[in-house]
Amino acid sequence: MKKTSLYNEHINLNAKLVDFAGYQMPIQYKGIIDEHLAVRESCGIFDVSHMGEFIISGEGSEEFLNEITINDVSKIDPWQAQYSAMCYEDGGIIDDILIYKYPEHYMLVVNCSNIEKNFDWIIANKPKDVDFANISSTIELIALQGPLSRDILNKYTDIDLKNVDYYRFCIANVCGFSVMLSRTGYTGELGYEIYADGNSIRGIWTSLLETEKEIIPAGLGCRDTLRMEMKYVLYGNDINEKTNPIEAGLGWITKTSKTSFIGKEKLLELQLSHTKKLICFEMIDRGIPRLGYSVTDGSIVVGSVTSGTQSPSLKKGIGLAYVDKKYSKAGTQLSIDVRGKQLKCEIVKAPFYKKGSVFS
Repeated sequence: MKKTSLYNEHINLNAKLVDFAGYQMPIQYKGIIDEHLAVRESCGIFDVSHMGEFIISGEGSEEFLNEITINDVSKIDPWQAQYSAMCYEDGGIIDDILIYKYPEHYMLVVNCSNIEKNFDWIIANKPKDVDFANISSTIELIALQGPLSRDILNKYTDIDLKNVDYYRFCIANVCGFSVMLSRTGYTGELGYEIYADGNSIRGIWTSLLETEKEIIPAGLGCRDTLRMEMKYVLYGNDINEKTNPIEAGLGWITKTSKTSFIGKEKLLELQLSHTKKLICFEMIDRGIPRLGYSVTDGSIVVGSVTSGTQSPSLKKGIGLAYVDKKYSKAGTQLSIDVRGKQLKCEIVKAPFYKKGSVFS
């Protein structure tokens, strides 16, 4: 079982640790609801060092990345990030990723459970004029998220964070450590992700928690409820090798206008012929939807839940589900089969939570 450099810090904070993709990770500290609301109202800090990082460099880097990802890498400037995905020829999603463009190379941030699969796929498709390295074991990552994150972090950096726009990044000094600082996150709130070596991450984590009482440590439990309220998809639940970007609502990052990329032909076909759609629903009846629960129209099964929870912000059950396209319109009422009981729900427009500070 792997441990991040913050493992002992989690133990000292009495975190509840769970096995997550081969890592011992904190699911919660004092409680998922309290941590969730702290991120929505003030500021939380997450250990997400289990994520994977790859470096792509060489003369053919841009062309190669455009070939293996569905977004258009040529549209991003140095010091800008891009959300994208890699697909197989049949349109199935290998992984959803972040691409960071440095002046001389690219960094890909990938889901921890897919590191080996992604590595093999890139090696299998990489041309000779592209260099590739897996640096996941040398980079760790923490995320400071919440409406107060900028004001708090500004006290510990050598730059003015007001100058770092959404999906931009820079090299900065934080708490005396040199880091890569990115204005990104997975919560729907204003926030920053900090990439550095383990020693630097430990120093920043302890410094911030010792001096800033408004920051609370937050675990993967509330990271999941926060992302769900925003309809941010989770690999392994909402997307996988058997789903495609079109039905998953990721058409906005699928640039079929590009000359070519792996999976383009199938995705062009699916734009016209996909039969299901990932939707958001809120429970009308009292109940909590869970992964795998059937969605029905009262008599027949029309879909399946991929993610579900009790929303701490909305104080009701919410979920994501793939349903037949004809049932996917907002306002449609369906039912969730919860242990044999048909509980009513209604399809709503994303996101569930509309007061986030992410663009502040």
